[in-house]
Amino acid sequence: MIVCIAEKPSVARDIANVLGAKNDRGGFMEGNGYQVTWTFGHLCELKEPHEYSSMWKTWSLAQLPMIPSRFGIKLKADKGVEKQFAVIEKLMQAADAIINCGDAGQEGELIQRWVMQKAGAKCPVQRLWISSLTEEAIREGFQSLKDQREYQSLYEAGLCRAIGDWTLGMNATRLYTLKYGLNRQVLSIGRVQTPTLALIVNRQHEIDHFTPETYWVLSTVYRDTTFTAVMEEGDRGFKTQEEGEKALEAIRPLPFTITSVEKKAGKEAPPRLFDLTSLQVECNKKFGYSAETTLQLIQSLYEKKVATYPRVDTTYLPDDVFPKCPQILDGMVPYAHFIQPLFADGKTLKKSTKVFDNSKVTDHHAIIPTGVNPATVSMTDMEKRVYDLIARRFIGAFYPECKFEQTTVTGEVRSEGLRVASFDDAIPFRATGKRIIDPAWHVLWEKKKPAGPTPEGSPEGQDEGQNEERSLPAFKKGENGPHTPTLTEKQTTPPKPYTEATLLRAMETAGKLVDNDELRDALKENGIGRPSTRAAIIETLFKRNYIKRVRKSLAPTATGIELIGLIREELLKSAELTGIWEKKLRQIERHEYDAATFIAELKQMVTDIVLTVMQDNSNRRVPPAQ
Repeated sequence: MIVCIAEKPSVARDIANVLGAKNDRGGFMEGNGYQVTWTFGHLCELKEPHEYSSMWKTWSLAQLPMIPSRFGIKLKADKGVEKQFAVIEKLMQAADAIINCGDAGQEGELIQRWVMQKAGAKCPVQRLWISSLTEEAIREGFQSLKDQREYQSLYEAGLCRAIGDWTLGMNATRLYTLKYGLNRQVLSIGRVQTPTLALIVNRQHEIDHFTPETYWVLSTVYRDTTFTAVMEEGDRGFKTQEEGEKALEAIRPLPFTITSVEKKAGKEAPPRLFDLTSLQVECNKKFGYSAETTLQLIQSLYEKKVATYPRVDTTYLPDDVFPKCPQILDGMVPYAHFIQPLFADGKTLKKSTKVFDNSKVTDHHAIIPTGVNPATVSMTDMEKRVYDLIARRFIGAFYPECKFEQTTVTGEVRSEGLRVASFDDAIPFRATGKRIIDPAWHVLWEKKKPAGPTPEGSPEGQDEGQNEERSLPAFKKGENGPHTPTLTEKQTTPPKPYTEATLLRAMETAGKLVDNDELRDALKENGIGRPSTRAAIIETLFKRNYIKRVRKSLAPTATGIELIGLIREELLKSAELTGIWEKKLRQIERHEYDAATFIAELKQMVTDIVLTVMQDNSNRRVPPAQ
């Protein structure tokens, strides 16, 4: 008998239906030579400290660091888990072969390997690796099963991550609680959560200690168009009101002259397809959904077979998906009015290297629709909104670039002997405009268009399609005339607090502020956490009372600020250093770094941190949370 084990009951039933295992046996489905069972996510976990040594049961500085000579796993203490594991164990003990049908990723590999290890499975194991739960994808997956040994490095990376989180978290939490917590509260320290908290605390520190600078902007209106004075590089405006007013009075009676009119053609590519982080960012910006909520929604859409595997960190598709795209688009019936132009007059889909690139795809591709007609699937309003974002991005990937014309008009007010601030004889001004020539993919986000399955009255993705358009009058070089100058007082503003959207981006790029997609891709290698875990990390900070929501923004609590303030060990709170660790875990996955070396470095790092903190003779303390 062949035993298949999936990560969720619903996924197991989808697989069982395809395999013909129709008989429900309680804890597994059976039929056609297969037994299909399931876990509920993690059934096993690493043992607690006291299960390695009785001396580690009591929290004591003298017993740190706690580093087991060999890590072990145990079954979670839960009656439902114990009951299901008993079913799995019995099946695996008698199996002729096992097919690991866990989620196709590092965490899914770890979950199932631990269960098989705990159940004492001895038979050969194959791996099912699929990116969607449609019947076609499952059948294709079973036709191309691979030996589980091909995924050994994936398991080793997941195991190193779990051991790293346990070793650092257990030791640092006990260390800081005993040393600085006044025995009144647990100070939770984590490999990813602490650097993430540090990002929020540091941003709040920048805001609190920001000193605004006042400056004055000179502008003038000529032919109903506002022109702004062009200052020296690095200057926002006049540094004193006196300078600004002097310039204002000097140019008021003088004519304004157009000195140049430049027009430049430009193109704008469709927005990238979604990875998990960019989808969470977009849902937070547009709908206010938390990262955790978005993850739950896209996971549900995956299980309902309308979207592909969500826990991904690439925005690209492999070349072999391209031939399937017409079929996927054909199934997206509510969007037919957007799709029809792609095939009008005998046209075929265009294949862009900004979408299809094998070198940018490893285990999984970007999140896209599966081709199942969304109108035939029961979705909540929130799920419909998320699906709508994914659908429009996918359709947009096949549209041509938006074409526009950028116009820059410069002018000046000139007078011999005009000397104001750094200006000599003339003060230059500039205005810019943009005219859309061919909106192309922008039509997908125009207002008042049919919205596919999006609920009536719900927000849509208009932001993506609204390209600031400001047309200028037809100016000619040399023309001149009267104008109306004004002087406006302004102040520099502090950095904005993190929202969940901007925090996710900061975690993705190890705290670096990056808008460019290509540069962001390069920094992903050093991001902190994985796309699938970042939402949980943010939720953990809320639960620990280290951060709070202030309207749409995130702010640290007093406890969070105090905790980061007392941590002097940069390894614990630096997003960049933690990102380097994350990079090594990815390298283990790709056979580029040795797992044993990683564990040895981890043990040394934790030992050094314990020694450093123990030698601290200051009287630093974190007061109890209010």
